[in-house]
Amino acid sequence: MSDLIRILHIETSTKNCSVSISENGSLVYLKELNSEGYSHAEKLHPFILDCMQRGAFSFKEIHAISVGKGPGSYTGLRIGVSAAKGLCFANNIPLIAVNSLEILARACSIDQGLIVPMIDARRMEVYAAVFDSGFKIVRETMAEIIDASSFYNELENSQVFFLGDGIEKCKKIIHHPHANFIDDVFPSAKYMATISYQKFLENNFEDVAYFEPYYLKDFVASPQKNGLKQ
Repeated sequence: MSDLIRILHIETSTKNCSVSISENGSLVYLKELNSEGYSHAEKLHPFILDCMQRGAFSFKEIHAISVGKGPGSYTGLRIGVSAAKGLCFANNIPLIAVNSLEILARACSIDQGLIVPMIDARRMEVYAAVFDSGFKIVRETMAEIIDASSFYNELENSQVFFLGDGIEKCKKIIHHPHANFIDDVFPSAKYMATISYQKFLENNFEDVAYFEPYYLKDFVASPQKNGLKQ
């Protein structure tokens, strides 16, 4: 194997359909679309092909495939993980999985304080975790209902930076001088390069045959109308 480690990254946990390629932990190509219509099924494979063609790469030159494992959209995760596993199977490439909240956290660059990435769930619920300024996990991923007391201890002790599509629920409820809200940020393949490269160096790979997305909660179908599922 050459000294140049090239990884293909896929992130589909939210409405942002995102693909990138990195070399030795540095981003070289990115293709993504943030669409309200969740166009992952139509866009993901063309985005992969676009990145591969821009670099004139074959899959023999890809050393691993990294995928955002969730939590997040059930359908989005299923599409992204299925694509990653299929490519790994077909090309005998190892699979790397990265928590989508950690991917989101890395969009926030701060010198001190806490980072709280949030992915929207149902009603007043979000998927959230807490990281320090060096992206070390402070509180593990949880599904939680947001109320006025949410993250009270963190807010009392430091500046807290909330980001992700779950923050719209928090803005209306959390009113604290230490609360900072960063708009229009989603998990993106552009933030996966450093994490995935480190996992590659550590041989931290998934079992392709048995790996499943990190749904965190069981999938619940929308209520039926006129006998049809929504």
